[in-house]
Amino acid sequence: MEKNNLSAKKRMMLGLILYLIVCIVLVSRLVYLQFIDAGDLRAKAEEQQRSARDVGARRGTIYDCSGETILAISSTVYTVTVNPMKIPADKKEILANKLSEIFELDYEKVLKRVNKKSAIETIIKRQDKEKTDTLRAWMEENEIYVGINIDEDTKRYYPFSNLASHIIGFCGSDNQGLEGIEAKYEDVLSGKSGEINSLTDAKGQSFGDEGENYIEPTDGKDLVLSIDSNIQAIVQKHLEEACIDNVCTDGGSIIAMNPQNGDILALANYPNYDLNNPYQPVDESLKTVWQDLEQVQRSNYLMGMWRNKAIADTYEPGSTFKLVTASSSLEEGLADVDRAGAFCCSGAIEIAGVRIKCWRYYRPHGSESLREALMNSCNPVFIGLGQKIGKEKYYSYLEKFGFLKKTGIDLPRRSRKYFLKRGEGRTSRACNYFFWSAF
Repeated sequence: MEKNNLSAKKRMMLGLILYLIVCIVLVSRLVYLQFIDAGDLRAKAEEQQRSARDVGARRGTIYDCSGETILAISSTVYTVTVNPMKIPADKKEILANKLSEIFELDYEKVLKRVNKKSAIETIIKRQDKEKTDTLRAWMEENEIYVGINIDEDTKRYYPFSNLASHIIGFCGSDNQGLEGIEAKYEDVLSGKSGEINSLTDAKGQSFGDEGENYIEPTDGKDLVLSIDSNIQAIVQKHLEEACIDNVCTDGGSIIAMNPQNGDILALANYPNYDLNNPYQPVDESLKTVWQDLEQVQRSNYLMGMWRNKAIADTYEPGSTFKLVTASSSLEEGLADVDRAGAFCCSGAIEIAGVRIKCWRYYRPHGSESLREALMNSCNPVFIGLGQKIGKEKYYSYLEKFGFLKKTGIDLPRRSRKYFLKRGEGRTSRACNYFFWSAF
């Protein structure tokens, strides 16, 4: 008996200890959830109870130099979303059929979204008012007042299609600038999106208007460019004609600048592209096989089409650089404009072991003034002037002209400058500035 009593007491003691351990674990867990993990749990609960829909900000308008001609503007469109939890089960197939009919969508894909167990599913973005009005009328006829949201949004539109396409650039499907000014000034133009926050219960049902919180979007700022739309149109027209008439397979570029202040009045490349359809090839031969091309081929073509060759490609300045050498020599008092016989063209000149010819080396220009040397674009004369000026002084003039600095043009993907630093390179390359003087 005593043995049995002792065994019973041990079992009771063991049970009591186990009970205390369970109580301690439960209390500890409760304390952890109530005090330590309370913040995270509260945040998760609020996240589950909230349904958020974005309200797009109106992107800033881009004007030409007049401040009146619009080059890029945002128009009002609509985004259609659904809350599958609020749509009655017997209405889902009917709704999916109507949505696919109005917006020309795949029925099976729409039905899949309508049947999802989520608070918000996007059906389609950036639709015009006519189609969304058709949906609203259908909703009234079928007495469907909840579960379908039609919210205002914006879509970028370019009134002149291909005018200044390489300057303005374009926006992606999310209204983010991808090229040109649209990309460079994304932070200025984009603004800040707003939100419509709704409180819902465990079944996804809304608490009504009192549970909604509307955060108004902040519209983007407008931009006024230095581009003159009339000059731009004229430049594009004549550039296209010149490229076609002269069979320029690599296209061409023109920049028109105000010499008084450096403003860019026009910048054009040919071929250009339609800003409203930036993913459509301009090459007619490609349009018929476009969908058959591999993704890499399409991407490479589009990147080339969007490339602003006027600032992204590098060009040797050619004989235009003789003006820099001429003006530097005049400033240094090393030459006069019209002093007869001041220079002599022998047809070629040797620099650091390299023989540089005049373009008319077979019949040298002979005796020339500086004006005549410029008119004749005579290489030996300007190489000789470069030698007289000297490397250090010549580079100081390059700095004064701004050739060793960035241009400051506010467009993305500019090419870098290619000037040797003072004393850089081999002996023959150290005389590079003489070549620039000539060519």
